[in-house]
Amino acid sequence: MTERLSIYMAQLNPTVGAVKANAEAIAAAYADAVLAGADLVLTPELSIAGYPPEDLVLKPFFVRTVAQAVEGLAEITSGEGAPGLVVGGPWAEGDKLYNAVFLLAGGKVAAIRYKHELPNYGVFDEKRVFDSGPLIEPVEFRGIKLGIMICEDMWFPAVSNHLADRGAEILLVPTCSPYEARKHDERKWQAGQRVKDTGLPLAFCNQVGGQDELVFDGASFAMSADGHIGVQMDAWAEAGLLTEWSRSADGWFVCTTVFEGHEPDGLEGMYQAMMLGLRDYITKNRFPGVILGLSGGIDSALSAAVAVDALGADKVHCVMMPSVYTSGESLEDAEACARMLGVHYDIVSIKDGVEAFGAMLGPLFEGTAPDTTEENIQSRLRGVLLMALSNKFGKMVLTTGNKSEVSVGYATLYGDMCGGYSVLKDVYKTDVFALSRWRNDNLPRGAQGPEGTVMPDRIITKPPSAELRADQKDEDSLPPYDDLDDMLRCLVDEEMSVADIVARGHDASTVARIEHLLYIAEYKRRQASPGVKITRKNFGRDRRYPITNGFRSARKDG
Repeated sequence: MTERLSIYMAQLNPTVGAVKANAEAIAAAYADAVLAGADLVLTPELSIAGYPPEDLVLKPFFVRTVAQAVEGLAEITSGEGAPGLVVGGPWAEGDKLYNAVFLLAGGKVAAIRYKHELPNYGVFDEKRVFDSGPLIEPVEFRGIKLGIMICEDMWFPAVSNHLADRGAEILLVPTCSPYEARKHDERKWQAGQRVKDTGLPLAFCNQVGGQDELVFDGASFAMSADGHIGVQMDAWAEAGLLTEWSRSADGWFVCTTVFEGHEPDGLEGMYQAMMLGLRDYITKNRFPGVILGLSGGIDSALSAAVAVDALGADKVHCVMMPSVYTSGESLEDAEACARMLGVHYDIVSIKDGVEAFGAMLGPLFEGTAPDTTEENIQSRLRGVLLMALSNKFGKMVLTTGNKSEVSVGYATLYGDMCGGYSVLKDVYKTDVFALSRWRNDNLPRGAQGPEGTVMPDRIITKPPSAELRADQKDEDSLPPYDDLDDMLRCLVDEEMSVADIVARGHDASTVARIEHLLYIAEYKRRQASPGVKITRKNFGRDRRYPITNGFRSARKDG
């Protein structure tokens, strides 16, 4: 009977579809594990394909490419005493397609197991592309029965209980669990329930990195059979760690390794999510950097700070595009912010462009009063300028709207919504203020930006304004952001009715108006750029509402 087991947990950052590069990264981690003296190497779910692969797995050639990579990785396990390797990928068997995990050992595929519980909620859509496998049987490796649960399999008791009943001695969880605020505790609670149910220890190996709107925080951990977490790997960074397991007096395996990594939550976790999501979106899609409009307001200042921290100041180009309504304070604040961040900064006035459009449209607009039409022309001119610079120099336009604005449609299509990615898309305005204050007081781990203040305090304290007309303030047409964000969290995140929100102390007519604005802005959100998921329910994959929608909870007839 084997008394000791060394498991190397490889917290990797794969790229979806980059099978060759992912296999090479796995092989590099395996080489590190060999040097560390590992018996077994554990990688995240679908580590060869990347997660989520979406409809890529419906391409037979892609699935065959993954199969060839699996065979190639099996070869590196052929040496005498070579560690085993646990990797994941799609696997076809007859007319079925599975989310599979492979145990590679002795130069061959020693075992294949299929994911049983397929998530089909929120950002997950696995039932659309994968078939559910049978309840998983243990895998024998060097005299130890391994119980491998693939991600969602850990969140329900059926798989772990079955594995325990069939003699599993340790639970291994290759996973791709996306970040959202305060999710760390939920993962550990679920793991603790499985450990409590079965009396078995558990190793949880999570992916790290950004994939379109999702970001994975890593934060892998090892839990002993008594529920104690002895190993907590760093969040937000690729890492490998050798964990030692031995049999205790009662026969169960105990993790004897002690490691307490950095696992930030709250504002620091949100900021790290925005940094990593943007960094991987830019680097994996091979953009040379980003360009954004720096208005002197808080949204663009925070977006610029995240971009500099993620990419470095040399990859960030900021442009102030003043109009006749731009205040002197905004000009001063934008320039000061650019100087603090160390970015390339230009000023391009839109005054002549606005006048040119006025001359072109004047005969058609004769007899009408100025309204949001003229305001939107300014916003769209700025979008045209940024896209022209993007086309000429290759940097991607970073849009700067926050979740509060996107929720109620206070954003202009083909104007300030113009861009390829948004770091604030899932961040409410009140959190924008909090994150800005936090960043002025803290340098995030791994940040490439400067220490100290990165935006003038006045940017944070002055009343928000789009400055598209004289003396304009956001609160001229919206409730105070503390009230608005509470209403929006109730409507969007909690799916509460108007009556329930009014019971919290909000004005009935205001809540009804905000609900109406939320619904009629759906067509704008369908055309918005992707942005990193931060909250439990982001716009897009989490929340799918019809554009044509006659329902209003404020009306008795719906």
